[in-house]
Amino acid sequence: MSHRFGFAALVGPPNAGKSTLMNHLVGQKVAIVSPKPQTTRNRISGILTREDCQVVFLDTPGVHQHRGRMNRFLMEAAYGALGSADVVTVMVDGAAMAKNPDRALSELSPLVKAVSRCGRPVLVGVNKADLLKEKARLLPVIEELAKIWPEAELLPLSALTGDGADQLLSRILTFLPEAPAMFPEDQVSTVPLRFMAAEIVREKLFLTLSQELPYSTAVEIESWEEETERGLTHVAAVIYTAKDSHKAMIIGKGGAMLKKVGTMARLEMEELLEGQVDLKLWVKVRAGWTEDSGFMRSIGLGE
Repeated sequence: MSHRFGFAALVGPPNAGKSTLMNHLVGQKVAIVSPKPQTTRNRISGILTREDCQVVFLDTPGVHQHRGRMNRFLMEAAYGALGSADVVTVMVDGAAMAKNPDRALSELSPLVKAVSRCGRPVLVGVNKADLLKEKARLLPVIEELAKIWPEAELLPLSALTGDGADQLLSRILTFLPEAPAMFPEDQVSTVPLRFMAAEIVREKLFLTLSQELPYSTAVEIESWEEETERGLTHVAAVIYTAKDSHKAMIIGKGGAMLKKVGTMARLEMEELLEGQVDLKLWVKVRAGWTEDSGFMRSIGLGE
């Protein structure tokens, strides 16, 4: 029985369900998710290992046309995944496209050239099909996408429920070369635990803070100490924000908001590390950090 190994890039507009799909296929949470677009800021890998295959999924920041240095960093990470993949899966929000096709097509426009230039096989996952009560509304969506990528196979699915995900995975496998696995069977990602811990804190900020505030925040792990005998990990993290007013909102009245974020993050870190976590959070103001290339590189943004 042949064994396949390779890399599958997941690209698409913001909030198309790329991270949700990867977490589902890997079988556990690897990338953070939130209802807000542009949650993913790095190229994050999730590794699926079975007897017949090992697939490294490359989850990428949502492709968009917003300006600013940070956004250029995010686009570089997304486009960089195309060149290192054996197959590219474009994720599209089918429900949003059915409701507002002109806007959805506009969001796809910066992606079309990049995907066509990469020279890789392309699959199109028409996601969130479960949100449409009348499935016939997907037909014009599929027809329009077929015009954009005439040689691609289009597959309706729901990353949230898993419907159609196995069919997409089967198609991905057909484009991967026959090769042995490169990673241990119990490894689910190539990113370090410190990075995953920082992402967990950032996810809780996205889930608890309102409006645009999460987009002006970044998280860096300052220290990480393990007490093996006690099964305890001490983690200190800094939340950077752009304005003093934002700092006050993150901390909250009497520190309530920061405490809530910290509690939610600590509980998830304990699941990840399978042990107790002592988490300390600080909030620091760093004006203009989203335009500071050196700082963004120092915290690993866009890698």
